[in-house]
Amino acid sequence: MRTAFIRTLSALAEKDKNVWLVTGDLGFSVFENFIRRFPKQYLNVGVAEQNLIGVSAGLALSGKRPFAYSISTFASMRAYEQIRNDLCYQDLPVAIIAGGSSFSYSTFGCTHFPMEDFAIMRALPNMTVISPGDPLEVEALLKGMNKLRGPSYMRIAKKGEPTVHTTKSSIALGKVALLESGEDAAIIATGRILPSAQMAAEILKGRGIRASVVSCHTLKPLDARGLLAALKGKKVIATCEEHHEIGGLGGAVSELIAKNGITSRFLSIAIPDEFPSGVGSQEYFLERYHLTPEGISRKVEKAFRAK
Repeated sequence: MRTAFIRTLSALAEKDKNVWLVTGDLGFSVFENFIRRFPKQYLNVGVAEQNLIGVSAGLALSGKRPFAYSISTFASMRAYEQIRNDLCYQDLPVAIIAGGSSFSYSTFGCTHFPMEDFAIMRALPNMTVISPGDPLEVEALLKGMNKLRGPSYMRIAKKGEPTVHTTKSSIALGKVALLESGEDAAIIATGRILPSAQMAAEILKGRGIRASVVSCHTLKPLDARGLLAALKGKKVIATCEEHHEIGGLGGAVSELIAKNGITSRFLSIAIPDEFPSGVGSQEYFLERYHLTPEGISRKVEKAFRAK
């Protein structure tokens, strides 16, 4: 996803000299070509995320379109007051690009696990919150972010994520994308869990359960109309995300379900209310929290067959 991000940003910067890349001393081995091509549209503020946001706000007030890049935990939490007051309160068009999903930096521990970022960003007025599920979503949604009049936050995974979509035509900022159709259950995924959700649907199909797969890449504003259409008549509704179960996709969808009187069985497949202990690979943590294709399919099947 990082490669898709910098490739798309480079294309935007080539067409518009107001597009800037601002980084907190990160992105090495990824940003070199951008720096070489657009030296006057690049700024490294150093390891100072509060400055990263403050400087980006100043650029936006000067008519620029800054994309501020840092690791997800630092981008979302270390500079939260600046994001709230400098960006959201003034409704400035600054795009925050947060690198790494919850377990991308798996051996670094909880200091590098952005398990709360969706929740705290969703709580901010004027903030658009985005979590693409594959490189094509990164490309399409980044172009959409560049047209927004207010602040936005996009969390991208680090590397090697497979492409799920066959075309970009179904990807639009603020709209869910239906990848698979099924009458029995709906699996709604955001971020890099999307390929696992699609594989889980294939497993369920072999067990006689037909599940829809929905990519909910835009968590705020939530596509209520699109989601309600996808959830209609489903016995089980499951959300999947590499985030705490509080305040993220599961929270947003459960709020929607409650407001609309939907009585389907609801599952939030996410990280429970804890700091993960131990050290291991990304796959180790995903398996622990049932965020693998087999883990997701088991959870959905159990809920579907329960009386």
